[in-house]
Amino acid sequence: MRLACEFAAAGTPAPVVARVKWLAAPTGSAWLEQALAHPELLLIDHAHCERKAAGVALQLMFRYPSDGDLAAALSPLAREELEHFERLHALLERRDLRLRPLAAPPYGAALAAQVRRAEPERMLDSFLVAGLIEARSHERMALLAAHSPDPELRTLYADLLASEARHFGLYWLLCERRWPRPVVTARLGELARVEAGILASLHPEPRMHS
Repeated sequence: MRLACEFAAAGTPAPVVARVKWLAAPTGSAWLEQALAHPELLLIDHAHCERKAAGVALQLMFRYPSDGDLAAALSPLAREELEHFERLHALLERRDLRLRPLAAPPYGAALAAQVRRAEPERMLDSFLVAGLIEARSHERMALLAAHSPDPELRTLYADLLASEARHFGLYWLLCERRWPRPVVTARLGELARVEAGILASLHPEPRMHS
């Protein structure tokens, strides 16, 4: 599976729109404007997201303890997500910002509700939901890397792009090793449409997934 990120400019003052393959709809300019207006809140939320992503990888390892291939793939991913969290936490401290709880947008819970409860469908959906979240992170970090007025933040988001793309690709490969590609592609399409629908309404406060 190849994850592609393309950029298209719709005019000089308009934001670049990042289009990531497998996402049903790109992020619009309203989210970018909100994110750029509140960089501190987005940084705090981003730190929480990296920690949660590590937790998802570990949760899957504990759920399927006899799957050695899964452990070999997700253990390094969890470590990398925690490294990203540590980098963000250090940045917050340098800026005298406190990592504090934030009201969660409906994104994560709404996607989790799409995961079927019976196996092996539960495993497939869990992989694809995790991958979609990583894909959306990749797309939005690309927007921030291109548009943030803060040089340090532009560097941060640009540095994280490759790993976010790799993480989505890893979840895709885990699916392809266990199910026929048409099955994976069809279910991914269904979940991607739901994911885009969740993001159709902008959260009142900036979040990486809102």
